Amino acid sequence: MQVSDRPLLDARWALPGQLARAVGPAGEPSSTRRSPRDWAVDATFFLAATLFWMMGTETSATTTVELSSEVENGLSIASPVAHDPSILLDVVDPVVGALLCIALWWRRRIPVVLAVAALVASTFSVTAAGAIFVIVFTLAVHRPWPISVPLSLLQVPAGLVYDRVHPDTSTNAVHLSIAGTLLVGAVLAWGIAVRARRQLVLSLRTSSEQERREHSLLLHNARRAERERIAREMHDVLAHRISLLSVHAGALEYRTDQAEAGTAPPPTAAEVRDAVSVIRENAHQALEELAEVLSVLRTADLPEDPADAPAATGTAAPQPDLGDLDALVAEARTAGQQVHLDVHAPGLETTRPQLQRTIFRVAQEGLTNARKHAPTSLVNITLRGDADTGVELVLTNVVAMDAVESQIPGAGAGLAGLTERVAIEGGTLDHEIRSGAFRLRVRLPWRP
Repeated sequence: MQVSDRPLLDARWALPGQLARAVGPAGEPSSTRRSPRDWAVDATFFLAATLFWMMGTETSATTTVELSSEVENGLSIASPVAHDPSILLDVVDPVVGALLCIALWWRRRIPVVLAVAALVASTFSVTAAGAIFVIVFTLAVHRPWPISVPLSLLQVPAGLVYDRVHPDTSTNAVHLSIAGTLLVGAVLAWGIAVRARRQLVLSLRTSSEQERREHSLLLHNARRAERERIAREMHDVLAHRISLLSVHAGALEYRTDQAEAGTAPPPTAAEVRDAVSVIRENAHQALEELAEVLSVLRTADLPEDPADAPAATGTAAPQPDLGDLDALVAEARTAGQQVHLDVHAPGLETTRPQLQRTIFRVAQEGLTNARKHAPTSLVNITLRGDADTGVELVLTNVVAMDAVESQIPGAGAGLAGLTERVAIEGGTLDHEIRSGAFRLRVRLPWRP
């Protein structure tokens, strides 16, 4: 089933800009532009703060100048009485409140600066009350609580300073402090809750992206491992078969050259037919084994027990096991290679198919290497094993002192592939040349 990378949301405009950018398409540049929801929220907050500013301005205007009635010469005369504090302060108040209302459009970019400005305004301004609460909320949403909580709670002592600047005998300072603390605390808690929810959504998004990247990495590693497995199987199967083709073709070429030089009788028609027949059979067998490898790779995830596999896989060719070891040695002997096989491992044929296949591939690769580098040397194959000591396979062949580089090309990765295959089975492989003989030894755990 194909999974789409497109976002599942059909209303990104309803998200805050911070979340809308996070869930946007991959590769979309991160910007500070507002989402439609941000514009709506900013406009609402601005209008609310402006409404508070207008109410505060009207209240300040009515209390700045009061009329007193005096009787003079029998006439009642109304005269203005200056309110405390000074008229200058009452002029600055609405200006500061208006500036804070306008600054709300940049509240997400500079919340700390606005919070400090609001703290100063809280000491004397009544028109900035709405903007101050919006700034406290914004600070709690866009900055961590170690910053937002202290700056917001400083609004409480700032309110006490305001009570000194604008004394009002009708209010109680204690009651004013409690009410201010509750209001600031409620707005602050609301902002912290919004911030926590957004962080949760972003963390879930980050975790999802990380899991997706890890899944992609696992798929990449799986594909690479499968390619390596294909290369290893190709090498193990085809290198052995093609080396046999090269030996037979080389023998026929050598016999023909000797006949042309007059040092040996020319090969008869029957000998040529037999050699060509062997080459054809080995080429045909190589193609069949290649098809077997591909069929096994296609069904790599099927159960090991053939009885548990689907009926459609019944045409897959069986994989080699310990019973095919004798046929492998006989085939090498037919190609002119000297091989001595000594097997003493009772019960090994009942162990896991993977273990038997690993033993077969090691022996196959050992014979192929000997055929390449020491075609005339005797190859000794010794297989020992039991449930207590495990399995040990040793291949040895004499290396001629005047040995030259093999004329049969190879990938040079045979022993590396064997080492990897043996390691998968939990075993070890080592090889060395000692006293003029090459020895390949493999130890594997006995796994029934």
